[in-house]
Formats: sequence, C-alpha cells, structure tokens
Amino acid sequence: MSKATAKDTVRVHYTGKLEDGQVFDSSVQRDPIEVTLGQGMLIPGFEKGIVGMEESEKKTINIPKEEAYGDVNKELFHKVPNDNLPEEIKPEVGMGLMAKNPDGSERQLRVAEVNDDHIIVDANHPLAGKDLTFDLELVEIK
Repeated sequence: MSKATAKDTVRVHYTGKLEDGQVFDSSVQRDPIEVTLGQGMLIPGFEKGIVGMEESEKKTINIPKEEAYGDVNKELFHKVPNDNLPEEIKPEVGMGLMAKNPDGSERQLRVAEVNDDHIIVDANHPLAGKDLTFDLELVEIK
C-alpha cells in the first residue's frame, strides 16, 4: 500500500484539540480537507504528521506551538482609541473584529483588553502560543 509523500494530494479527516482536550475544529461532520502536500497550505506539524501515512490509516499527532502557529508575538497587540471604532460596536474581551489593511485585504483581530478610552487588539492567530493535538485519518491519496 502506498504512503503519502511530500508532493501528494491527499484527503484527510481531522479533529484538532487543545492540551485540555477541548476540540477547536473538526472535519468529521463535513467533507475531509483536500490539500497538496509541500505547498505550505498547512501548519508544518500537521503536514509532517500526514507524510508517511497510508490510506485508511488513523493516528494522533502532537504538534508543539513552534510547528503550529508559533509563539504569541507581543508586537501584534495594538492600542485603538474608542473613537476609531464604529458606534455600534460595544467591545468585549474575546470579541472578534475585522480590520482593513492598507492594501484592502482584511485581517482578523481579537479584543484583548477594554479600557475607558481605548481597547487593545491582538492580531495573533487565536491558536498562537498553544501546543495542539490532532486525530488524523488519511481518507485518500490521489
């Protein structure tokens, strides 16, 4: 039986969990993801976990933060004066916001702190700084 290599297109079911066992994402109730390995479309540890698997194989992998979304970058925390926010927004810690970059693309932010005259937003990926566990099932090698 063939094994997934670094250039294969594969279909994979996954369930991603935090260290405490909390599930943050899963494809099990959806179609498996389809991706060509070696194109940088997956976090490094996830891709490394798939390489070498055979079709129908299931396994659990542990991915340290360095091979996932990296450490929390303090430079990605920014102070935003309240008068820069739309009037209809009532910020709360943990709330997600969208911001437009100068090039017109959008960026997801999370409210990290709320103060009387400003908020602190965090532009890090929500899973930055976390070690992750994934249950994988290689459905198909194309």
